[in-house]
Amino acid sequence: MLKFLCTVLLACSGAAFAQSNVTVTGGLDTYLGSMKASGDPARRNIVGSGGMTTSFFGIRGEEDLGGGTRVEFRVIGLLQVDSGMSGRFAGDNLFSRDANVAVTGPYGRLQLGRAASPGFLAMIQFNPFGNSFVFSPLLAHSFIPSGPLGARNWAAGIAGDSGWSNQIVYVSPTWKGLRTSLHFQPGEQGGKAGANNAAVTALYVRGPLALTAVAQHVRVSNPNQGMPIMDPTRAPVDFSAVTAQRAAFTGASYDFGAAKVYGTFHRTEEDTASKLRMKGRTASVGVNLRAGLGSIMLGAANSRRTGSLIGGILERRTVSLGYDYRLSKRTDLYTVAMADRLSGMARANSIGLGIRHLY
Repeated sequence: MLKFLCTVLLACSGAAFAQSNVTVTGGLDTYLGSMKASGDPARRNIVGSGGMTTSFFGIRGEEDLGGGTRVEFRVIGLLQVDSGMSGRFAGDNLFSRDANVAVTGPYGRLQLGRAASPGFLAMIQFNPFGNSFVFSPLLAHSFIPSGPLGARNWAAGIAGDSGWSNQIVYVSPTWKGLRTSLHFQPGEQGGKAGANNAAVTALYVRGPLALTAVAQHVRVSNPNQGMPIMDPTRAPVDFSAVTAQRAAFTGASYDFGAAKVYGTFHRTEEDTASKLRMKGRTASVGVNLRAGLGSIMLGAANSRRTGSLIGGILERRTVSLGYDYRLSKRTDLYTVAMADRLSGMARANSIGLGIRHLY
């Protein structure tokens, strides 16, 4: 009997003092650049932040509850290394990258809080420039506007931001290389149950081959409510009038060893309260070539928008060529040249030289 009681106490003690750890995490990325997107009013010679990765800082941790179950959390903010300001832009939330808690186990992962949007998660895995908002043609077309504030010539192609607040995410266990996820962001507005964001994703990885598909419906702005879901611009195109967007994204990559190739395609459909419509499509291709202690990155994207909201056809073509040199496991140097052309506008060129350190 005494032996049995000791065994029970030891088991309870092990559960009460489950293994846990907390890690400080972050990355600093800054670059020298001569930057001009097609449609911008003037060239800017800058010391910029986040050339290849948006600079970030924060903590993440987990606790092992036993039986294959863990509790995980992430509290991670973004910052601008060039100025020391927090966030991606003035007024951005402090922890706009991650602020979430999750339970993960044999039956999948359930997460609550702010985290990356499903479309953004897919795109950063299927282009050679990863999560570079500055130099990736795919991310530039999808998330970065061009032209002066309030009078954009090009609004971000994917509505609802690269991160969703108040998000509920379920990620399934991986089965024979396939993993699926469900995303839901309630609008939290009384009497507007239909004002929300929702998405479903699938990711298949088998050896060197990776495939993904994402379908999402956006009707809520981020990181906070009350803003237009695309852009506040009202002229030359009233992008602020868009109230809903349906988007479908597919991507593929194959790693040959010496080179990894990428391809993506996505379509969008936008609605307005006044029944004006817009449709868009973006295709991208890219390759990452191993070269010495670094890699050569080449990416291109082509976008086209039509519909009554546009009143014609709007096209954008962007190509980037870069080299990323590894100084160590955590630090790299990079240089990138980019050419950008928006229909009706002159071609614009940018070049940058930067350093990135992850910790």
